[in-house]
Amino acid sequence: MRESFSVRELRHTDTEALLAFETENRAWFESHIDGRAPSFYSVAGVNEHIEEYLSGFVRGVWHPFVLEDSRGRIVGRANLKGIDTNAGVAEVGYRIAQSACGQGLATQALEHLIGQARTRWALTQLVAYVFPENAGSKKVLERCGFVPEHPLKRDVAAVEQRFVRWI
Repeated sequence: MRESFSVRELRHTDTEALLAFETENRAWFESHIDGRAPSFYSVAGVNEHIEEYLSGFVRGVWHPFVLEDSRGRIVGRANLKGIDTNAGVAEVGYRIAQSACGQGLATQALEHLIGQARTRWALTQLVAYVFPENAGSKKVLERCGFVPEHPLKRDVAAVEQRFVRWI
């Protein structure tokens, strides 16, 4: 039987659970994306991080979510960031625990972000950036309707590939 997962907004009370999630998966994440500063990996560091994200939510530039398993354990994160309602665009980002990979969780998270972008923020375009070697994330983005954008000549040195989805 496949485990069920839920997506909900990040809360002030998530500090310890989020720290555990980030610490347990640190090496996994850093093999796919840029690492966080060492100061992040503490109660104070994660609490500051949560405050920053929730402050951004109040200002309308971030929309942070966590994904939980059936036991209420954080197994993923998903965010709309850099929300620009005037331009109708935001960037998506997500990270899934190594132990939860392969269960459709990244797709569920991204579909949730697309829905929130459309209904809550009235956005028309989402963008994502992925390192070329991150085949799993590219597959998830394409499954959810994102298409790779060819870099402009001046961006040839860009390290990450940009994906776009119109909604």
